Amino acid sequence: MLKTCAKHLTNNYGTMRCLSMQPSHMNIFDRNAKRLQKERAALNQDVALYDYLKEEVGFRLSDRVFDIKREFKTAADIGCNRGYISKHILAECVEHLTLTDTSASMLEQAQGTPGLRMSKLLQDEEQLDFEENSMDLIISSLSLHWVNDLPGCFARIKRSLKPDGVFIASLFGGDTLYELRSSLQLAELERKGGIAPHVSPFTQIRDIGSLLNRAGFTMLTIDTDEIVIGYPSMFELMWDLKGMAENNAAFNRPAHLSRETLMAASAIYKELYGKPNEEGVPATFQIIYLVGWKPGPNQPQPLPRGTADVSLKDLGNIFEKGGKIKIDAES
Repeated sequence: MLKTCAKHLTNNYGTMRCLSMQPSHMNIFDRNAKRLQKERAALNQDVALYDYLKEEVGFRLSDRVFDIKREFKTAADIGCNRGYISKHILAECVEHLTLTDTSASMLEQAQGTPGLRMSKLLQDEEQLDFEENSMDLIISSLSLHWVNDLPGCFARIKRSLKPDGVFIASLFGGDTLYELRSSLQLAELERKGGIAPHVSPFTQIRDIGSLLNRAGFTMLTIDTDEIVIGYPSMFELMWDLKGMAENNAAFNRPAHLSRETLMAASAIYKELYGKPNEEGVPATFQIIYLVGWKPGPNQPQPLPRGTADVSLKDLGNIFEKGGKIKIDAES
């Protein structure tokens, strides 16, 4: 029964993030609070200890850039954090890379590969100011889930791209940290008789395609991956989230969480999601990967409707003979 209730609470709260799809968007996240969180994380002497998740996703995302057999003259990494993509991008693939972030300390710590020309720009992802048709490639890793106006951000990215330019990004999906969210909600519901948003809402994968289409991108590729990480308890997970600068930044976040509620949430977390006869608890991070292209004259185009010379009902009669495809005359 607890698991059913947890899933119900998670789904209801997850719909809040879809409010940003409305024409006049709602500011859910405090961008200044997020900037301060990133600054504190970057100034921590142990900051590298918390890079494990973003390092892995940055590596996977940069691998998708290499899959495109093209040399990009101008590229930008928006919300670069500590350079989780730039340290994998090769000079043979990208001629010049512009790094942007809201945190000056994280931007300063970002490094590139040998020979890669880079420039750094202190800029908010919600206020991109690149020249129109100036970029061949724009990439972003685990940053856009904190943007309030995601449709507007996508539109500005498309405006900045050259025709036939490509946008490649990753962001946390709606099932991220569902174990932590459910446990906190159930504990607070039991102790306080209500719930507060202790885990920020994330975008659902079903919304990403419509948002990219709405912005004008074509030839979309969207897929998800789940990374499950084990922690000794819920408290180590929350500590690492703070070290990653992924702690809650919603405007309606509560200022305090009682010790009693925390202890109850930890016990619920272990009971619902911990494996029998094993120490620790799992935490799920759903990663949404997306690729979208700005329309260009050289892109493959579908043929006009009605121009096909083979009917689908004849596919079973098609065979290869002498290097040519023919259709049985008796069909």
